[in-house]
Amino acid sequence: MNRPCANLKSDVGAALLLSLWALFLLSAMVIAWALSINSRLTVSSNANRVLVAEAMASSGAEVALSREISPSSPNLHRQIGDAESYDVQITGECGRLNLNFLTQGEDPNKLRILRQYLNLKGIDLNDLDVMMDSLLDWVSQNRGLQHLNACPETDDYHPPHAGRLDSVDELKKICGWAEFTSKPGWDNDFTVVGTCGAIDLAYASRDVLRALGIPDDFVDRFLQLRQGPDGIDGTADDPQMDQETAFATLGLGPQSQNNAIRNLIVFKRSNVFRIVSVGRSGDVKRSVEMVVQKQTLTGGAPAGGTAVIAGRPQVFSWKEL
Repeated sequence: MNRPCANLKSDVGAALLLSLWALFLLSAMVIAWALSINSRLTVSSNANRVLVAEAMASSGAEVALSREISPSSPNLHRQIGDAESYDVQITGECGRLNLNFLTQGEDPNKLRILRQYLNLKGIDLNDLDVMMDSLLDWVSQNRGLQHLNACPETDDYHPPHAGRLDSVDELKKICGWAEFTSKPGWDNDFTVVGTCGAIDLAYASRDVLRALGIPDDFVDRFLQLRQGPDGIDGTADDPQMDQETAFATLGLGPQSQNNAIRNLIVFKRSNVFRIVSVGRSGDVKRSVEMVVQKQTLTGGAPAGGTAVIAGRPQVFSWKEL
């Protein structure tokens, strides 16, 4: 008499288990779908922030290209909304060591600066001789002669003898330079921009100033004066300084016996700049770096005087960091 009832209970139990299993599968599908949607939203949001950060970096770089913008201009730092901003740093490119300028003509006074700089970076004498002579071989247009300590040409090593370096990164290809160029920031004080020749003291780093043979105490005193009270270059509190004051502070005044160095330096006489613009959107950051020359042309003013007209900036290089 109880068997039909038992079968009914068994069927109900099985149906309940199937229902629970179906509910579990449906819940899993809904959760997976929700996670997929959330993942896509996260990816989309991040991609949007990347795009906005790139736009911020490009906007900052565009502002920096204006003739009226100086390294200390407040317009180089801007907060837009709650999460977007850009910060731009402008430094003079000609404060760096121009490798083409220093090696051109193999002038001993110029080469001494590069040798001293590498020595300050910890390069020992034997390696230094190999690096310098291999560099001179690399840029020399004379294929018939080899410098004493330069690496010989082989099937795998062929200096182009092009007369110049096309980029700072080309140093990585030169024999003897591999270890030096593998270190972080190795290229911070080098350039190959053609319009940079004499070293602009207004933008030269401490190591570049020391490479000129200037004593450390003179270098530190000059940097303290150049950077102003906040100790940072390119800010509003930087004092006005002319070339003769800069030379005198470094011990290179008119009475100095070091005329060879005086002929290789200037102060605020260059208009080639390195612009690094960092754009942010939330926690996403993107950077743009350019080397540009801000053109200035002199033309006749309507009243018969002269007027300074800004030409289109010449861009030597542009890259995303």
